[in-house]
Amino acid sequence: MIDPPAPAAFSAPFPTSPTVTYSRIRRRGVIPLSSDDATSARYLTVREVASTLRVSNMTVYRLINAGDLPAVRVGKSFRLREDDVNRYLSDRYTQAG
Repeated sequence: MIDPPAPAAFSAPFPTSPTVTYSRIRRRGVIPLSSDDATSARYLTVREVASTLRVSNMTVYRLINAGDLPAVRVGKSFRLREDDVNRYLSDRYTQAG
């Protein structure tokens, strides 16, 4: 007795030619790494930025999502360039008195 052929879904566990799809949606506050200065910069975690600014982690996430503070997505976490954090602080500096 001859077995019937397996359904197409079970005949090949993996596609023969891998396809890669890139999302065209650009998230607010997330910067692409395209220049050499971006790869040689010092990157900080959200916790490090929060302690520098003396705010909560959630406040840093809100600044990233609002587009006020640019960040790079690494896996499920964000990294922020130290230069961008310093620029954010200097742009919002106000003279007291």
